[in-house]
Amino acid sequence: MALSNFVDGRIFGERAGTSPRVLALHGWGRDHRDWSGPLKGVDGIWLDLPGFGASPPPPDPWGSSDYANAVAPVLDEFTAPAVIVGHSFGGRVALQLAALAPERVGALVLSGVPLGSRRAAGRPKVGFRVIKGLRRTGLINEERMEAARQRYGSDDYRRAEGVMRAVLVKTVAENYTDLLERIACPVELLWGRADTAAPVDGARAAARMLRRAKLTELEGDHFACLSQPEELRAAVERALTAGGG
Repeated sequence: MALSNFVDGRIFGERAGTSPRVLALHGWGRDHRDWSGPLKGVDGIWLDLPGFGASPPPPDPWGSSDYANAVAPVLDEFTAPAVIVGHSFGGRVALQLAALAPERVGALVLSGVPLGSRRAAGRPKVGFRVIKGLRRTGLINEERMEAARQRYGSDDYRRAEGVMRAVLVKTVAENYTDLLERIACPVELLWGRADTAAPVDGARAAARMLRRAKLTELEGDHFACLSQPEELRAAVERALTAGGG
């Protein structure tokens, strides 16, 4: 299917159906194609977030709130409050959108979203901290510093280039505890019990903080919502009934 452009050509994505009800936001390193199968038959818009797929990267290291501000004009395509589906990184943006434009967001469906920062969960490895210190003092060059990043960084970090590496560093340090308490719309949490990128304990804690939350635990990992489309569609239908268009 041909891509559509949004926000004056700054963001690209796929339209499904004629009257969108669902806005779906993919995870880090992914694109709109994640939703074409699992949400088949649902009217909506599946975006390529800036820096992924066909959408150009942001001009500066954005945080999730910057992404939300960039995506918010897409909600003008909806005639009723949208249900926003967010997987992993896309869920970070979905939360910010719900806080930014609560009157435009009817409900959220979140899966595999790192709701606490990795920095809070654990400090960098000792070896990497030492190398960073040596780099700051000028005792090692940038080539050796980059080799250390490749050795100690996550797979996402190693694959990220240019401004997107800085975006990743910025967003993984974010924490959404205060934001969760501000979300008033219904929230469906769909989580794989074996998710190691965003452990289900975080989803259980979030369900207690959110005002209107339903947690469904699935067998599977970080991509459980994509590999079990019937569960995803059921969660979307519940969200549409509870607060969407």
